[in-house]
Amino acid sequence: MRITPTALPDVLLIEPTVHRDDRGFFLETWHAEKYAAAGLDARFVQDNHSRSRRGTLRGLHAQLARPQGKLVRASLGEIFDVAVDIRVGSPTFGRSVGFALSAENFRQLWIPEGFAHGFCVVSEIAEMQYKCTDLYDPTSEITIAWNDPALGIEWPIDEPLLSAKDQQGRRLAAFKENELPSHSGRG
Repeated sequence: MRITPTALPDVLLIEPTVHRDDRGFFLETWHAEKYAAAGLDARFVQDNHSRSRRGTLRGLHAQLARPQGKLVRASLGEIFDVAVDIRVGSPTFGRSVGFALSAENFRQLWIPEGFAHGFCVVSEIAEMQYKCTDLYDPTSEITIAWNDPALGIEWPIDEPLLSAKDQQGRRLAAFKENELPSHSGRG
């Protein structure tokens, strides 16, 4: 497997080794010892699986009281996956990275605690699977506006399909410092 730091050094792009033959393929999507040896030592407590249609955009979400690190991959179709550093005091605060993750390229994205996460679907249908380091806690979740101009995210879609929650996202600058994770603490 190859692990590459991104423009946000804590966010990692992972390209697992894929074994292919005329029957199909095999890959390890998580192997605790191998990933730890490569620098990603996480304990996962929840797995999620979502299915969405073309144009769906989910995010940008983060949990404050129970921050989640996420290991994300597309198991069907293609998504454009985004991580935003929302850690107050971080040298990369407010910066984002985005990558195409697909069933064809097998890429994974590691999004550590303290980052907001979102994705949009660019294929007809996409299924996304991700492992989380903490349990979902809707009481500590925040939603940042997907189209916050200060973030400068270049989404590959113009008029996304949004949930009611995502339509109510706030600009990052609207959050008070004490509402966001600290770069020096957990998350």
